Amino acid sequence: MTLTIKRVHLQRDNWSEACPSFRQNNFVEMNESSVMKTYTQQAILCVLALGVSLGAASRSSADVPAAVREAEEARVAVIEQASASVVAIFPPNGQGGGSGVLISPSGLTLTNFHVVQGAGPFLKCGLKDGVVYDAVLIGIDPTGDVAIIQLLGRTDFPYSPLGDSDTVRAGDWAFAMGNPFLLAEDFTPTLTYGMVSGVRRYQYPAGTFLEYTDCIQVDTSINPGNSGGPLFNTSGEVIGINGRISVEKRGRVNAGAGYAISINQIKHFRDHLLSGRVVDHATLGATVRSDEFSNVIIDTILPDCDAFYQGLRRGDEVVSFGGRSIGSVNQFKNVLGIYPKGWKVPLTYRREGQRTEIFVRLQGLHSTGELLQFAEGPAAPRPKQDEKNPEDPEQPRPGLPEMLNPHRQPPPIPEEHAHLYEARLGFANYHFNRLKQEELFAQLKELGDFGGAGAKWTIQGTVASQPPFRLVLSEVACLLEVPSEQRLMLLDLERPETHMAGWNSDGLLMAFQQWQQLLTAGAEAFTEVYYVGSEPLDGAGPRVDVLATMQSGRECRWYFDQKQKQFVGWDISVMDHVPECGIRLQGWIREGAYSRPTGWTLLVPGQAPLEFQVSRMSVEKFEPPALP
Repeated sequence: MTLTIKRVHLQRDNWSEACPSFRQNNFVEMNESSVMKTYTQQAILCVLALGVSLGAASRSSADVPAAVREAEEARVAVIEQASASVVAIFPPNGQGGGSGVLISPSGLTLTNFHVVQGAGPFLKCGLKDGVVYDAVLIGIDPTGDVAIIQLLGRTDFPYSPLGDSDTVRAGDWAFAMGNPFLLAEDFTPTLTYGMVSGVRRYQYPAGTFLEYTDCIQVDTSINPGNSGGPLFNTSGEVIGINGRISVEKRGRVNAGAGYAISINQIKHFRDHLLSGRVVDHATLGATVRSDEFSNVIIDTILPDCDAFYQGLRRGDEVVSFGGRSIGSVNQFKNVLGIYPKGWKVPLTYRREGQRTEIFVRLQGLHSTGELLQFAEGPAAPRPKQDEKNPEDPEQPRPGLPEMLNPHRQPPPIPEEHAHLYEARLGFANYHFNRLKQEELFAQLKELGDFGGAGAKWTIQGTVASQPPFRLVLSEVACLLEVPSEQRLMLLDLERPETHMAGWNSDGLLMAFQQWQQLLTAGAEAFTEVYYVGSEPLDGAGPRVDVLATMQSGRECRWYFDQKQKQFVGWDISVMDHVPECGIRLQGWIREGAYSRPTGWTLLVPGQAPLEFQVSRMSVEKFEPPALP
């Protein structure tokens, strides 16, 4: 005789959890004796299991050690505070969505470039408070997959502090927050908790340019829609921005490995992103390979890159780069990828057993045309209506807010915020670059009145504390005279053959001619002016803001100490295939209507620094000689 039995439904959840063999939805056929025997055994096991569970649940909270309760309360409090800073980001056309994190009370927010790509300058963002805020795009880093936007409407946004990703180690706990699968319909972020699986991972470029270097690998669940959201440590500090996942072949579902852009890399790029530009990453100007002993060797090197001017050659062994020991090509790529174009970075190489340290200026990874293509190219095509996957987070689902309706027309730019965006070729938003330029030029004006256009400057002092010198600067010609050494060098702007007539043929006179133009005519003296970002001066000095100017093919980088708010020096590239000339000011002293430098140091790659001390400076009106 056979008997058919359905699974017991009474207290199904409790029974099915305690007794896995009861988690069957189908019917089971057996003979009567087998049924009774099996049922009795299973019932006894389930009762025992439930007894253990209920016994544990009936314990008084007093039985839990105080340290455990305090740790639990602290963890919940950290997560509660961090969640207030997590942003749900939506493009105005309602297509797609992603995440971000507030990093300042003014509304500065980090996210991924691929979250904002093609969305336009204004977005809609939701916070845990349930409010939808307007946001404006500031700057983008297409290669590093980072963007910075600013939420509008408040000056007291909740934000999370930035941590130190260099202290993160495999085995650390980490939690992620964001908007996976667009589940945060009320903008309350989804929380996932897990462990750091690895650090300083290298992810090969996706497509043609997007490259993750030095990233953090986690098993914390990260899924589509988490893109741009924060990865936190247990103190609630942002240690990374989630951006990539390894997925199963059958779909876009996390296979257990997620990758976050390290926050220290983003710190390097932060001011560059705030410049409103399309930011570029760096290259050394050389390629590397591994030899049979796993040493990293310079394979090829460009003869006009700064590393070559500093003495690096093919066959040299790279010992350390950016302060890190280099033991593989991937380690070298990891370090190189965390720096912006133009930074100076320490590099130690070994040649014939001798170690040498240099500071090399990094070149740009992409051409201007490539960056424009990356930044302004069309967004990736999306499936047609009948091809939509209901689990695809980039497709709006029924029940989401109206602003995510794909058939809805993009809202107009809010009139009160329209002034926050200025379109300009090569910039994500020129408005923010212009504001920073105005700030730096205001610092220059504080140095005083240098006579304006047409002024003649005469600067006197000593070179290397011994020979006297006289430097004369005007808008048509410059002169450097060292009488005791019978040296007389002239720069005539109408005679190109004199343009490199500087100290040791390095362009010193052209450097000072550009300096005079900066202080007398400002931005009007140059064909192009823009704020670059910030960097450590010469790779190891104080953090400086960098202003770039172009004139007749000559590029200058002007440096302003961020803490002291003072102009401290500049570098000039007079022409291609010639090393740059650097001037570092030793200080300023006020004399009447203007300030004069107390001295400067001349820096030329491959040469010892040369010190100039200034004892006197005069400014007078210059009257060019009349033509016959």
